[in-house]
This record gives sequence, structure tokens and C-alpha cells, in this order.
Amino acid sequence: MSIRTIYGKGQDAYLELICKFPLRPIRSEAELDQAIAVLDELIDRSKRSAAEGDYLDVLSDLVRQYESEHHPVPRVGDGEMLRFLIGMRELTQTQVAKETGIAESTISEVLSGRRKLNRRQISKMAEFFKVAPGTFFVAE
Repeated sequence: MSIRTIYGKGQDAYLELICKFPLRPIRSEAELDQAIAVLDELIDRSKRSAAEGDYLDVLSDLVRQYESEHHPVPRVGDGEMLRFLIGMRELTQTQVAKETGIAESTISEVLSGRRKLNRRQISKMAEFFKVAPGTFFVAE
């Protein structure tokens, strides 16, 4: 199947992108920077052709692959995540306890790392902070 068959008149836009940054594994920080610049340019467009959308999808996967290998994001515990969310909303432990129905002492123990949130508490926290419950699960 040819590019012309897949994209018709959009083949020129696709080929232009391929010439600008070929779709192949990213092997250096310089290539990562170039890829991100192309991604930003495509994301900022108010309208993308099917060819540009396909290119964006594949290039995003290549960037994600490189970054996961060379710039892994460390996992954080539920206490660290809770501390972050409390800080972002500029709340106190007392306010969170009141709004979630979770004892302030429990919140304090989670924040100090002496205790983990259970499923019921995670559900309440996720609902209160409007985040996915998975935000509080740490992969072991």
C-alpha cells in the first residue's frame, strides 16, 4: 500500500514531516529535543490532517519510549502524593479530614509514612481531590 493510497492529497504534508524528523528510534537528547519541537508544533495546530495525526501518534510513542528508558519517573507513595495534593490546594490536614471523613490522625500517619491508605480511604481521597483512584496506588 502506498502513501498516496493511504493519505491521498495529504501525502505531501506527511512526507514533509518525515523529511523534517524521520520516524525512527530516538537515540540522543538532541534528537529528543527535535522530536518534542515537532510534537509541540503539531499539537498547537487547531486542525490536523489524518496524515499529521498519524505522524503525531507515532512520534509521541517514540518520545514516550525514549523518555521511559532514559528519564524514568520515580514512583511516589500514597503519602507523598497526598502531601502534593494537599499542598496544591493549599489545604490543612484538618480540612482534608473534615471533607473526607478520614481521621486527622490517619492522614498524619499517611503523610509521615507510618501508614498506607486503604481502598476505602483512597476512594474518598480520589473523590475529594477529583483524581483517579490509581493516583494513590504504588506499583511494588
